[in-house]
Amino acid sequence: MAATENDGRVLPSSPSWRTPLVIVVCGCLIGMLTFGPRSTFGFFMQPMSREFSWGRDVFGLALAIQNLLWGIGQPIAGAIADRFGTLRVISVGALLYAAGLVTMRYSATPLSLDLSAGVLIGFGLAGSSFNLVLSAFGKLMPPQWRGVALGAGTAAGSFGQFVFAPFGVAMLDNFGWPTALVVFACLMLVAIPLSLALSTPPATSNAASVADQQTFKQALVEAFGHRSYVLLVLGFFTCGFQLAFITVHLPAYLVDRGLPVQTGGWVIATIGLFNIVGSLSVGWLQSRLPKRYILSAIYFIRALSIVVFISLPLTTASAISFGVITGLMWLSSVPPTSSLVSIMFGTRWLATLYGFAFFSHQVGGFLGVLLGGIVFEKFGSYTPIWWLSVGFGVMSALINLPIVEAPVGRPMAQPA
Repeated sequence: MAATENDGRVLPSSPSWRTPLVIVVCGCLIGMLTFGPRSTFGFFMQPMSREFSWGRDVFGLALAIQNLLWGIGQPIAGAIADRFGTLRVISVGALLYAAGLVTMRYSATPLSLDLSAGVLIGFGLAGSSFNLVLSAFGKLMPPQWRGVALGAGTAAGSFGQFVFAPFGVAMLDNFGWPTALVVFACLMLVAIPLSLALSTPPATSNAASVADQQTFKQALVEAFGHRSYVLLVLGFFTCGFQLAFITVHLPAYLVDRGLPVQTGGWVIATIGLFNIVGSLSVGWLQSRLPKRYILSAIYFIRALSIVVFISLPLTTASAISFGVITGLMWLSSVPPTSSLVSIMFGTRWLATLYGFAFFSHQVGGFLGVLLGGIVFEKFGSYTPIWWLSVGFGVMSALINLPIVEAPVGRPMAQPA
């Protein structure tokens, strides 16, 4: 017996235990476990920098490398998952992620920090993060489940941020940063058995549709020759720049401005909590409103919220309020972005093509983290990066407006 996808692809039936609900729950747990620890890295910057006499540019470079390699590795991991299935990719990614956390615990030099927090965790995230989960949802979920599943998968990463931010601060306060990293590494291994539920079949050569007959090279040529896909990729750069800068540098920014370190923990947790609301709401809205308008609104509201945040006096209340607005807009750009890729090109190369969009996101993240550290060390202030984030937000709001939400034109498959 075979199950036929709505894009014409035929997949073998899933085992009876892999119901849509089980797949969604396991995928959400993986997203929570992989996204949670990386959202706490900003809290490790100050204690590790004090212990080893590093500037913020040293820690910033390591996390910038992490973001860049996550982006470079994402289309590679996506192509492997599209060709051979998701299970192996997520399992290897989780092992690399756990190894990176353990070796980060023993990093006493900038180079060792670059290799652990940068290289190992970066490639680990490429293979195990919620991006692979979302692509698996796109292939495994019935059409009526997909919008909600994509929103839930994105929200799960946010819930991981909500849980791990105060948990990470508590671990640092009570046990120190080395123990916290080892505990995170052990938790990461739980993603391996959970990935069994997200196993997708390898690609076969007897596919029925034109999309399934595409080679990797043909899929890339088609995508990067499509104006709407290029605009989507360019706009996603801003998302990575803003998110990475805020995740890594906001806790230190709040301490610099006189707020206690616990406030930073609760702001990051607040972002994670309200991102659950934002991601689920956008997952619901994207079936009712044009996705390009949703993306444009997200980027514009982010830019406006940053202007208000840095212009008003900083208090605990204003910091939490910024966390609320930022959380609603945080990862809510992911469901419409991944949905637009699947609408344009189908699901055959979804993980690959979304992976290239995510590479743009991570180039933005690389620059956001790196420039944040460099600018602070040079000027003693994050103000120039805040305003750069505002400018990028406005540009992305405009870039997304001309996107056409329709499948790319393809020739019909000819009978043998």
